[in-house]
Amino acid sequence: MEDMQVWQNRKRNDDEGYPIKPFNSMNDDSQYQRDRARVIHSAAFRRLQAKTQVLGIGESDFYRTRLTHSLEVAQIGSGICERLKEAYRTDEEIKNWIPSLSLIEAICLSHDIGHPAFGHGGEVALNYSTINNGGFEGNGQTLRIISKLGEYSPAHGMDLTRRTMLGIIKYPLNYSQVKNYAGDYASSSKLNLDAWHPPKCIFDDEIDVLNWIISPLSDSDKQLFQLKDIKVGEHHKTKFKSFDTSIMELADDISYGIHDLEDAIALKLITKTQWESEILDQISKFTGSEFVQNFQQYTDRLFSDSNKERKHGISKLVGHFMYKVEISRNESFQHPLLKYQAVLPNQEQNILKILKKFVYNKVIKRPEVQVLEYKGQLMIMKLFKVLKENPSRLLPASTLNHYDQAQNKERILSDYISGMTDGYATKLYHKLFSPSIGSIFDRL
Repeated sequence: MEDMQVWQNRKRNDDEGYPIKPFNSMNDDSQYQRDRARVIHSAAFRRLQAKTQVLGIGESDFYRTRLTHSLEVAQIGSGICERLKEAYRTDEEIKNWIPSLSLIEAICLSHDIGHPAFGHGGEVALNYSTINNGGFEGNGQTLRIISKLGEYSPAHGMDLTRRTMLGIIKYPLNYSQVKNYAGDYASSSKLNLDAWHPPKCIFDDEIDVLNWIISPLSDSDKQLFQLKDIKVGEHHKTKFKSFDTSIMELADDISYGIHDLEDAIALKLITKTQWESEILDQISKFTGSEFVQNFQQYTDRLFSDSNKERKHGISKLVGHFMYKVEISRNESFQHPLLKYQAVLPNQEQNILKILKKFVYNKVIKRPEVQVLEYKGQLMIMKLFKVLKENPSRLLPASTLNHYDQAQNKERILSDYISGMTDGYATKLYHKLFSPSIGSIFDRL
């Protein structure tokens, strides 16, 4: 209740881009430069260097972690904004609402800071463990970190500007509004959590933050922004996002579909034969795409024995999608930050979906990758259970203090565990459960 009142009463004078006026001068950018700096210097951001992106931490020094992925998303997001400024240089209203580089980088760098160790396996494990007390979802935890847990303000977390926070929110509805589980939690097996993937959302605990972020919008914009698609047998989904968020999501999709493809090719998880037989067959109908027209040239570079050639092919592919981004309008909204959306043309959008699905099926769903994700999932569940049953013995003093004062104590446990890196969670697990490992002199 105290946090709710803090956010309801919050006043800010630094929201240059929202709702007062569009970003239109270098002076306006100083607040977003500060936002970006606070994200970069935060503990949550640093921990991304030791959290799994797709392939497990420690398997190789070559492929991506959550940190390198976030840096690449920021670079792509900046490139998209530069491309849009050039493409819409004669349209004053659109040009003035395109985010500055500092703003889009702050948003892109933040987009994964709420994700726990061990990829989506860790996310599902925490959701299953807290399902009766608000659940867990990585994007929801991101908002919680920037608004309440970050180091820069006792009451407001990282204390970011309103527009930056709006851009970070991918799904503007809370957990209880979109959850729709098909299974029976009471009789489910803890050894198979496939039915317990979380909905895409923010937490009910942060509805006060969301209300503050969207408070300057008109009532009609608020209602439309928070509409959802009703699904049968699966979670409901939000329908809309802000302009800045749409740029960040495109950058994320491009990075996921292409940079993770690079990792898979370099580690020989994907062969040239698989690529040619499965991708070309699906994309050949998109005859207007430059990627399809020059598919063989891309293929030769991607699967070249030369690292430089492969990198050149990846860079060309990233650039192909970046320079196809355009802006659509939804006239149902009044505010420009909701009216405008960054989109890919249909052909490129479909091709990128095919690439993402290919990476998912050939890399993420590989048994070797799933074994590591599943192992991490079981460790997270067991850590949660033992910490919940022994908080006063096992929680650090600062965490225990928050735990004792909290109404939703499981939220404090998920804050603690989701902040762990892969290595920290593994060490703590072994210190608790491996008889021959652990000493009072160990430092996790």
